[in-house]
Amino acid sequence: MHVREQFVHRRRLRDSLRGYRLIVFVATAFLAVTSTAFAADGAKQTGEKKFFPYSVQEMTLPNGLKTIVVNAPSPGLITYFSVVRTGSRDEVEPGKSGFAHFFEHMMFRGTKTYPGPEYDRIVTNLGAHSNAFTSDDVTAYHMTFAKDDLEKVVEIESDRFQNLSYEKPAFQTEAGAVYGEYRKGISNPFMLLEEKVADCAFDKHTYKHTTMGFEADIKAMPQAYDYSLSFFKRFYRPENVVILVVGDANAEKTFALIKKYYGAWKPGYETPKITPEPEQKAERQLEVKYPGKTLPILCLAYKGAAFDPTNRLYAASLLLDELAFGSTSELQKKLVLRDQKAEFLASDVPMHRDMPLFFIYSMVKDEKDVDGVKGEIDATIAKFQKELVSPELLEKAKRGKRYGFLMGLDSAEKTANALVGFVAMTGDVKAVDQLYESIQQVTPEDVREAAKTYYQPTRRTVTVLKGVQ
Repeated sequence: MHVREQFVHRRRLRDSLRGYRLIVFVATAFLAVTSTAFAADGAKQTGEKKFFPYSVQEMTLPNGLKTIVVNAPSPGLITYFSVVRTGSRDEVEPGKSGFAHFFEHMMFRGTKTYPGPEYDRIVTNLGAHSNAFTSDDVTAYHMTFAKDDLEKVVEIESDRFQNLSYEKPAFQTEAGAVYGEYRKGISNPFMLLEEKVADCAFDKHTYKHTTMGFEADIKAMPQAYDYSLSFFKRFYRPENVVILVVGDANAEKTFALIKKYYGAWKPGYETPKITPEPEQKAERQLEVKYPGKTLPILCLAYKGAAFDPTNRLYAASLLLDELAFGSTSELQKKLVLRDQKAEFLASDVPMHRDMPLFFIYSMVKDEKDVDGVKGEIDATIAKFQKELVSPELLEKAKRGKRYGFLMGLDSAEKTANALVGFVAMTGDVKAVDQLYESIQQVTPEDVREAAKTYYQPTRRTVTVLKGVQ
């Protein structure tokens, strides 16, 4: 995969807000479906029509563990997510950045009942697809398998979440592997760029380090065995985890299995004390030297807004992002197609629990054009801050958002991936309906206000990455 595609794919996957392609008539059919919402332990149906097209049932155990079952069209298949609402954001102790990602690796070391090789053997024999990922705000473990194997999956997943066991030598071996992963990743100019931008843009908040963490902290991980045990005890607790079961699943049977295998899990989650980021009052500038060959990369990173599905300005920023910088935007046509000064132009308004960076970035074909490309981006922002977008273009952007999401719901796995970001941010899937209701209510005035609010020079870090060979 092209390095630029890797960067875009990674950011969009971890925020789980982008869809997949599907035939339009399927999405249209989805719109006609009425979802069924249930409270904990299966309260009555609301009968209220929602944007999200599938039935949703929820249950919360006395220990705080929440389970969400979504009946999505995927005959015979289930996708099972264990969503730990802890990511690199929660790494508040100095010298311990990158631990959420590291711990994702350790979770595959197994337990005394099912050691790592035995766990792997079971997953292989089930014909299941199993993996995990970590981001700023979440660590998620997922598996797709035949529905008849649900009980076995619940058993082995509940076992490792309650009884993870590993010795110091295994821990140190995995620490070496994580450092190797970091060194491989940082050879990608986009990874290096993201690391340097985060470090420059944030002063106090833990978003200052990326999910991988600071290199010095990663190198020191082999000495943090005892800390790793405390990390597990603090964050891998039932009240900090949501089980998301999507596909051909019977809610009553699923809830019974969750009670059976997770009911004895003891609560004890400790909320980290995260230092808020002070207000940024002046533009920051940074030049990054990449030790290799690459076209220059321009990155404008603005302090944005934490995810709130009811915040209409946040919803407007999602539409502004598409209108100003999307694939059919005038700026895209000018820089990439007509003038051909940019190899690509991309942007990202992510979902984060705290204030993130809203990104605009471009790989420029000639270094002498970097300032000109930046000027075009600034002029586009200024235009949206001054003028009102036409109602027709705004409605087109809204339709694109709705269909883009719905067209990604054609399988259990894709539906689960579309939901996991919402679950990580809010602990629920109701945020889907809330967000798309907010998007629907956005006016041209809201788009202009979002441009004025979030895209101010005093809120941004301007970075140029250049190759040195």
